[in-house]
Amino acid sequence: MTRAYAAVDLDGAVADVRHRLHHLEGERKDWDAFFAGIADDPVHPEGLAVARELAREHELVYLSGRPERTRAATEEWLARHGAPAGTVLLRRDGDRRPARLTKVAILRRLARERPVAVLVDDDPAVCRAAREAGFAVMEADWSRPDQTLFEAQERLGET
Repeated sequence: MTRAYAAVDLDGAVADVRHRLHHLEGERKDWDAFFAGIADDPVHPEGLAVARELAREHELVYLSGRPERTRAATEEWLARHGAPAGTVLLRRDGDRRPARLTKVAILRRLARERPVAVLVDDDPAVCRAAREAGFAVMEADWSRPDQTLFEAQERLGET
């Protein structure tokens, strides 16, 4: 029997990125330093618990706005923190569309393969867009994006 997908965001939902947001403040954004800090992200215990629960009955997909070039660091981080197995879907390098557009496009693609039971995300704009597209959403209310992360996700199309 084919299990429905459950899509879980990383930054702000499972991974706590607050320690590296200072790289995105001000006029000059240091994206290389921001993404280099992935290995040091603490885990959001609530997000990891949700991912584990969803993995029990769903095909887990980690749906992140991180660029593809961060794949190795992302997969190592997930393994080190005991995250349940799942497919990691990252933004194509150079894709600068807002997270709400890239993630809904990926959800639609996944939905052509099998049902998408839920999206777990901390970004209100992504959650709103997913709901408007007909997807069930669980907002990661244990972590609200601050303005720096929101700008990176929505205006700069970087995470």
